[in-house]
Amino acid sequence: MTGSETDDATHSITERAAPEVRVEAGRVRGAWRGDCAVFLGVPYGRPPVGERRFAAPEPADPWDGVRDATRPGATPQRGDTGVTLIPEPSVPGDDILNLNVFTPSPGPEARLPVLVYIHGGGYVSGSPASPWYDGAPFARDGVVTVAISYRIGFDGFGWVSDGTTNRGVRDWLLALEWVQRNIAAFGGDPDRVTIAGQSAGGGAVLTLLGIPAAQPLFRHAWSMSPTAVTISEEAARSVSRAVAAAAGVGAPTAAALAAVPSERLHDLLPNPLGGGLGALGRELDGGIPNIGPSVDGDLIARPTIASLDAGTGRDKPLVVGGLDDEFSMIADDIPRALELVPLPLLLRVLGLRGERRRAYLAANGELRARGARRLLGRFVSDTTLRRDVVRAARARGASTPTWVYAFSWVSPTRHWAMHCLDVPFFFDVLDAPQVDRVAGAHPPAALARAYHGAAVSFIRDGRVGWRPWADGEVARVFDGAGTHDSRRAYAGVTPLV
Repeated sequence: MTGSETDDATHSITERAAPEVRVEAGRVRGAWRGDCAVFLGVPYGRPPVGERRFAAPEPADPWDGVRDATRPGATPQRGDTGVTLIPEPSVPGDDILNLNVFTPSPGPEARLPVLVYIHGGGYVSGSPASPWYDGAPFARDGVVTVAISYRIGFDGFGWVSDGTTNRGVRDWLLALEWVQRNIAAFGGDPDRVTIAGQSAGGGAVLTLLGIPAAQPLFRHAWSMSPTAVTISEEAARSVSRAVAAAAGVGAPTAAALAAVPSERLHDLLPNPLGGGLGALGRELDGGIPNIGPSVDGDLIARPTIASLDAGTGRDKPLVVGGLDDEFSMIADDIPRALELVPLPLLLRVLGLRGERRRAYLAANGELRARGARRLLGRFVSDTTLRRDVVRAARARGASTPTWVYAFSWVSPTRHWAMHCLDVPFFFDVLDAPQVDRVAGAHPPAALARAYHGAAVSFIRDGRVGWRPWADGEVARVFDGAGTHDSRRAYAGVTPLV
């Protein structure tokens, strides 16, 4: 390209008009990032403050003029939590019910498939402002991406005696309803919406898949490293009463809790892993969240797996999977002296007894041969997340379109196929900030093409390039050697199911 041609190209980009879109509440102006139009912090709900703090979300108020949508919106997360390996910035402000849209073709003519992404963070942290949730690569491949913010922690999921239940879940629903009414203006097709999420976001996907009221709002679902745990009503009440008592406000009513900042309520939530190995085992046997979606007899009538088993969402194609060593890095902190303790005894201390313990040891013979620390790390991974991959797939039944995968590529810096490692590969953002911390200086682009490419194919037409789970419990393995199908990917976890 000659010097004059370069000048002309630069001039044409500079002069390109900022993209503007009209949504039901007013006009928004975004910015071009190459060939992707980006709209950040677009409100879908009213700020949940004051009397709305513990109430169901309400649609955003209309505004006059053109609203700037070039900076990230406010997040429920406050401060630097350090909870996840994913960089997830906190943004101050009350207008936290907002979303980001990435599109290659703003305007109603395009009718492109849509990805709605729900971030993780254990239902207590996380932010859609992460550079790892950049939808530009999906836009490059003809997909409109929406990343949503929602209430987290006690404000989102704590039981309040005179408040609305499952407020965070209702935020997801309101965001999906917004997508139905407004995404066409950004070039999306409301009839081709795929929901996806990772960790707690993967759990959110399964939760929505099991809620009858959510069924008209999406067509496909992709769940990454999910927890399918649904808190019982009794447990939700118990946690809330404990938090209210610790806050010194007595009963957990909206009026009493209104005086307690969200950050304080967050700090008072009990730690499910605090209390030693015995407590760890008891908690892991039922999953680790102590707050999250709960059975309320209203929006969520029964636990997620039971709802899937009963057939809810059975017409929706689902991809579900996780990593080999979700939380195996816990083994890095286990004393090497533990290798001297017999494995059956260790598993018994962690709550695994009798025939289940014998079956688990037999199914993991190869790992057992590599030492107690390695097997204990896998046990934690299996009981927290990997087990729910199998539970969800089995609950769906043989006649339901379900595909399972295992992300097995080992981090060159952390030495595990660990929790969160697959997220930059899913979004194909290997050059994003801090990816090198978990994927090294030269993460394999071919792996990103395969994993991200499978997601694009699924979002477009609800299909992937491997055999369904029902065909002998087959899973697609994504690793450094390429991809292949395997019946062994989750064989080690099945004694726990």
